[in-house]
Amino acid sequence: MPGVTPLPLSRTETMTALLAGPLCTSTATFPEVLSTALIAFLSRFSITQPKSTGLSDHLGGFAVTTGIGLKELCDGFRAKQDDYNAIMAEALADRLAEAFAEYLHEQVRRQWRYGRDEKLTKEQLIREEYRGIRPAPGYPACPDHAVKAPLFALLDAEAIGMTVTESYAMWPAASVSGFYLAHPDSRYFAVGRIGDDQLRDFAARDQIPLEDARRRLAPNL
Repeated sequence: MPGVTPLPLSRTETMTALLAGPLCTSTATFPEVLSTALIAFLSRFSITQPKSTGLSDHLGGFAVTTGIGLKELCDGFRAKQDDYNAIMAEALADRLAEAFAEYLHEQVRRQWRYGRDEKLTKEQLIREEYRGIRPAPGYPACPDHAVKAPLFALLDAEAIGMTVTESYAMWPAASVSGFYLAHPDSRYFAVGRIGDDQLRDFAARDQIPLEDARRRLAPNL
């Protein structure tokens, strides 16, 4: 079950983060928002430390998969008309990927030392009663799937067999990726509806055509 999680440095201007890791430097633009809840949420984070201060902050990035070899395994089952085991193998791989992401997050909390004294029960872990969050691209807190591209480049995810397609789907399918935010007040949130002015601002900061931005953030328009 390969996984990568270097802890890249971020220096931010508005909601565009400059991510510097051992293998490359990249940028990721997040929808500026979008709602007063998100503004209050992000204003507490190191990710919003202005570049003009000259200070460096940290966020984490991760990519894990349990899908290496899964397609071949399932193809073998289906060649024998064994759809049941093919479906079960895919379902199990998906659950293992989520478990791997949870385990890696625990290790990061300990390495960053703010979680070194954690003594949580399984029930508390399920309720995510630990400090910090790990929002994933494509989910309500980070609706733009395209940020997977700079994230995967930064982590050199291809080295463990992980890629993103042209439509930013992860391959293998049994994979999880996202970001670590460590602030004690961090909470999951949903990016709300955005206006045309916010869409144009997002496109300008990410240096992409307006129509591309519209397509990437379609669920929020």
